[in-house]
Amino acid sequence: YTILSKVHSDRNVYPSAGVLFVHVLEREYFKGEFPPYPKPGEISNDPITFNTNLMGYPDRPGWLRYIQRTPYSDGVLYGSPTVENVGKPTIIEITAYNRRTFETARHNLIINIMSAEDFPLPYQAEFFIRNMNVEEMLASEVLGDFLGAVKNVWQPERLNAINITSALDRGGRVPLPINDMKEGVYVMVGADVPFSSCLREVENPQNQLRCSQEMEPVITCDKKFRTQFHIDWCKISLVDNTKQVSTFQEVIRGEGILPDGGEYKPPSDTLKSRDYYSDFLITLAVPSAIALVLFLILAYIMCCRREGVEKRNMQTPDIQLVHHSAIQKSTKELRDMSKNREIAWPLSTLPVFHPVTGEMVPPLHTDSYDNTSMPLMQTQQNLPHQTQIPQQQSAGQY
Repeated sequence: YTILSKVHSDRNVYPSAGVLFVHVLEREYFKGEFPPYPKPGEISNDPITFNTNLMGYPDRPGWLRYIQRTPYSDGVLYGSPTVENVGKPTIIEITAYNRRTFETARHNLIINIMSAEDFPLPYQAEFFIRNMNVEEMLASEVLGDFLGAVKNVWQPERLNAINITSALDRGGRVPLPINDMKEGVYVMVGADVPFSSCLREVENPQNQLRCSQEMEPVITCDKKFRTQFHIDWCKISLVDNTKQVSTFQEVIRGEGILPDGGEYKPPSDTLKSRDYYSDFLITLAVPSAIALVLFLILAYIMCCRREGVEKRNMQTPDIQLVHHSAIQKSTKELRDMSKNREIAWPLSTLPVFHPVTGEMVPPLHTDSYDNTSMPLMQTQQNLPHQTQIPQQQSAGQY
């Protein structure tokens, strides 16, 4: 169902078109390429990362993917070759980097894509497995268990794993690092017989309604997967190529090489001069002229159109002017009188007789005394001729 091969120097592999291809880059093999610098008795566990690219180009072919989670795990090349690459050897350069010693080792992987007689398989189903990551699903034993479960519910004569895609490549989000959550993986398989009744249960109106309400559909054969694989049956895709009429142009994946567009012709060094006088007039001169005209109009309104006092008096009725003049004269007279007044203090604000002797108290000020700054009421301690009342002494002093 899949081709698994271990990395070697200039290794040739022969995958089939339309069948999943998996190639493991083992760190143990590349450890022999780097000298053991640790102390005697210590086990070398250097962090090693890989870089893969098509020979002569910076990236890999479009059908080939690569994944390595950490520098302490193996790298995996995987993908589904296309018919267009049949008969064309694809040379992949594999460069291993030792992150401790900064040394590198390079090997070549020659992929010779073969044609498959039964390709493409007419009936294809794509499953979404929620509890798996792509590198976990690429393991031969895990993928074999999944294909065995699919074969039990489908009963085909030929069953192939066509492609495996991470949910992150389909626009999925990175899961939260809690409860050992997985990112999910899409697995496409193909067979030569029509879909079984169990797989067709997803198309029932009841299950479609449950999927629209974000509820899990009822699938009778789910128990054959549930022990190891949690399948999202609402995301299953069933494609029957024998009846389906393609209404869109299928995307043909190439080798990641752009077509030859001829010799590159850079632009000429001699550029034609450009006159910016019209641009200057439009962007600066015209707005400045409009602003100057508006300023002159505003200045004329504010300075040359003012109404003076004489014009105001000419337009005001005579009786109103007389009233205004009389009010001003009266106000002026009242202000002059308030400045020159010399009025004695009211007798009601002064004591009439001495509180002890009963004698008449003379006025506190003369007629020429400036009483404008004197308060209307005086406290008892400011009064003249005030007699202090003797206080009663204690009995011990007599």
